[in-house]
Amino acid sequence: MDDNALLRYSRQIMLPELGVEGQQRLCGARILIIGLGGLGSPAAMYLAAAGIGTLELADDDRVDLSNLQRQVLHTTDRIGLEKTASAQTGLNSLNPTTKIVLHNERLKGPALLSAVEAVDLVLDCSDNFATRFALNQACHDLQTPLVSGAAIRWDGQITVFDNQPGSPCYRCLYSEDGEEELRCSENGVVAPLVGIIGAMQSLEAIKLLGGVGEPLGGRLLMLDALRMQWRELRLRPDPACPVCGG
Repeated sequence: MDDNALLRYSRQIMLPELGVEGQQRLCGARILIIGLGGLGSPAAMYLAAAGIGTLELADDDRVDLSNLQRQVLHTTDRIGLEKTASAQTGLNSLNPTTKIVLHNERLKGPALLSAVEAVDLVLDCSDNFATRFALNQACHDLQTPLVSGAAIRWDGQITVFDNQPGSPCYRCLYSEDGEEELRCSENGVVAPLVGIIGAMQSLEAIKLLGGVGEPLGGRLLMLDALRMQWRELRLRPDPACPVCGG
């Protein structure tokens, strides 16, 4: 790292758990973020600011006025712009040393597998089960760590699927036909909630890539924001899971 990098990341380098070596791991890392909405916005901003070397951003949507209440990476003057392009503008302003790779599409099939294979870690910031299930399958097949977040109304949750042998996956938690699809456009969401969960996703990613702390593998954190209460659930692999087989 040059002098500018040492100064930019000095507050993280001061942390004994990270130091220069940990920061260098972050600067050499490559992360895929699926979804650039309420969760993906703060997650991408904190990861760029923290010095992640390359961020691959996937979203097929455009910025809408109704997004701006919570999707803090986008701005009023970018309404109508592709979210990937809007995100690139914002992240380049925040940290021009982070390389940005854009996927202006809903990744699926071979394209999804190829994108997951190219990175060290994936953040699921999507808002639909179809994407989450497909992403879980791809990450499991390629043994790529997956940081999963969700938020609706006043409730949020976050966990990590490290895809190591004997660990649970997303399908151990949710079945494809057993959960009701909930969307912010139909149920609403309070703005800071997605910021809390998205920021936590970025923190879990930094811990995993930096090799520090105790990531959320096998643990699900659930936030009731109305009461500001956290619950923790231990996740167990499902022996009947069609993806990981428990």
